[in-house]
Amino acid sequence: MTSATELPAAAPADDETGSTGLGSSPLRTDALPKALGIYPYAADLWAEGLLWGAVLRSPHPHARIISVDTSAALAVPGVHAVVTAADLPGGSDGGADGAAPGPVVADRPVLASGVVRHHGEPVAAVAADHPDTARLAAAAILVEYEVLEPVTDPEAAFHAPPLHPDGNLLRHLPLRAGDPDAVGEIVVEGLYQVGRQDPAPIGAEAGLAVPRPDGGVELHLSSTDPHGDRDRTAACLGLDPDRVRLVVTGVPGATADREDLSFQVTLALLALRTGRPVKMTLTRAESFQAHTTRHPALLRYRHHADADGRLVKVEAQILLDGGAYADVSAEALAAAVAFSVGPYTCPNVFVDAWAVRTNNPPAGRMRGEGALQTCFAYESQLDQLAKQLGVDPLEIRRRNAMSTGDPLPTGQAVTCPAPVTALLDALADSPLPALPLDDPEADWLLPGGPGGAGDPAAVRRGIGYAVGMVHMLGAEGEDEVATATVRVSGDHATVICAAVDSGQGFATLARQIVQSVLGVSEVYIAPVDSDQSAAGPAARGRHTWVSGGAVERAALMVRHQMLQPIAADFGMSVELLTISDGKITSYDGVLGMPVSQALEGRELWATAQCRPHPTEPLDPETGQGDAFVSIAFCAMRAVVDVDIELGAVRVVDVTVAQDVGRALNPRQIENRIEGAVAQGVGLALLENLRTEHGIPLNASLTGYRLPTALDTPDIRIAALLEERDVVAPFGAKAVSAAPAVVAPAAVAAAVRAATGLPVGRLPILPEDATLA
Repeated sequence: MTSATELPAAAPADDETGSTGLGSSPLRTDALPKALGIYPYAADLWAEGLLWGAVLRSPHPHARIISVDTSAALAVPGVHAVVTAADLPGGSDGGADGAAPGPVVADRPVLASGVVRHHGEPVAAVAADHPDTARLAAAAILVEYEVLEPVTDPEAAFHAPPLHPDGNLLRHLPLRAGDPDAVGEIVVEGLYQVGRQDPAPIGAEAGLAVPRPDGGVELHLSSTDPHGDRDRTAACLGLDPDRVRLVVTGVPGATADREDLSFQVTLALLALRTGRPVKMTLTRAESFQAHTTRHPALLRYRHHADADGRLVKVEAQILLDGGAYADVSAEALAAAVAFSVGPYTCPNVFVDAWAVRTNNPPAGRMRGEGALQTCFAYESQLDQLAKQLGVDPLEIRRRNAMSTGDPLPTGQAVTCPAPVTALLDALADSPLPALPLDDPEADWLLPGGPGGAGDPAAVRRGIGYAVGMVHMLGAEGEDEVATATVRVSGDHATVICAAVDSGQGFATLARQIVQSVLGVSEVYIAPVDSDQSAAGPAARGRHTWVSGGAVERAALMVRHQMLQPIAADFGMSVELLTISDGKITSYDGVLGMPVSQALEGRELWATAQCRPHPTEPLDPETGQGDAFVSIAFCAMRAVVDVDIELGAVRVVDVTVAQDVGRALNPRQIENRIEGAVAQGVGLALLENLRTEHGIPLNASLTGYRLPTALDTPDIRIAALLEERDVVAPFGAKAVSAAPAVVAPAAVAAAVRAATGLPVGRLPILPEDATLA
């Protein structure tokens, strides 16, 4: 095992080092065009003969569709087509052969037929020659509904009438480990709630569909899973997959699944029906209705500990609200159960967890799904335990910290590096920020800002700690594989890989990999489309691992092709040659040849795959099994100022220590951590898509509060610990999800420390931080 290494908090700029390979921080390939506003997104697309699409959505969270009358819409001048579920081939719910699209469970219809199960569910769609005409025509469609009582309480869903033929229970996963009769000298209990966080992407969903001469369709979308979306779209349209091509346009931020697939299928259907290109750009209100959210959760916990604070037994009940459709609820539940104790060791763990359907907005993939909800709960429990024992919050975590080789409650040994104690030590060694009252000019930094209603004397500072963990790649037997091709000609290389850069910087990483392996300076990343070999979805940090691994393997194969004839000429093996700074050098220094000279007049290429070791499903009776490929850890200290009279909270500082395996691009890692912390602070204090009887009340960027630059705290990197995961390409771990998982728990801990109040829900409301 290698020792942990602390990196400097800021990486040097390109012009200071001149380095572009792994471990350096070159400028992102898309940074300049995005900064200049010339980067192409789906909303910018255009085609000759373009029509515009619009969708009619249900105003009810639960209703039976009695009839749909499209005659008035068809009579609107400029309307070219109106489609409903009846226009889709196959199943009664609008899917092909009854299999509507969904990332994991295919239960979501493209267009509702017979019943609507959530507010905003698509019912019909229109194509017209102007976007306003399309929206007016969609509004003219007459739908007769029989309004049904919605099921909005996930606890009531167990006994409510079934919303789907297979009932309301998506998954029940028990976990049984150790002695059920074990008890501790100290027992703490808590009830915790996590609200509905929306991904709120920078750009609303948009796309263009173009009919093909062969009867197929070409889709231009900001997809994060081009092959999965192509295959599901083809199935819903009754087409062979090779007659649907999906071209990925710029993704304007993606911290979750980019789009509800019904958007893509409906767009394609309109293009096929009209025989003309059709473009659709959602309004912000429609965007809130079209994508999934984070799973709201209700968690009951009981921790048993001995007199020294070491965990003896953890008992928990976890309930996730999956909303109207399954999506990835089963996967999120598995993460919640497996990480229900967090990065701590406990010999006895007993958990019951459920994911249920309701008539609330559908929940789906979002950074750290399942792991975030439980992190808030178990970290709150440890704070309770520390308070009851009179122990420092850092110390209670050190006493229980997991190490490499320790088992998860699922029985799986954590064989990857688990430097939890080192992360906590890095936080302990990091200096605290100054108090605002030390600077008379800094009154604007207090909660409420300058001239606020609060009294500075009512402000209390709190310091809170949290540690969390996330899994990387798919889980429970999901086959993870990616394919990449590297071509080299002259002094430049081309990478062909269908891994979508959704903001995580994969295009930059792929360029760094090829530059490191082959020593070429110019690397072109080909645009992504579904005609390329599959690389899978951009989720759970998998592209760094599987797609980056495939690029590296292909580049190494090209390297061997390049070096083999040179080695043969000098009577040595390829292994005795190195490539550095664009130069091929032999072990004895006799050979020194520029890479460009070795490649002159040659064109080399190779294709390779990367597939991690297999996993297995968790046992449905005991929750035991080796379900995860690898795990990443993060520790965080939050400093807050709280006005205890008004309940106003300002996050002053967040200090992060993260397990990164190997820092492939330090500056990019820091940027990703900063974005994830901001998202976590948003959930902690601001973000909650509120619903009443299943209807969202604040589905707009004025009603749904997002953290601004003024809400985002100073974010400092105490340490990026490099302890390489030997089974991962480059030894690197995923970066973005872990800070998003930990930040809400750390902020809640800090508010708890400032007020002495229990703080049992996210987001934290003013009344949760007010001392009467």
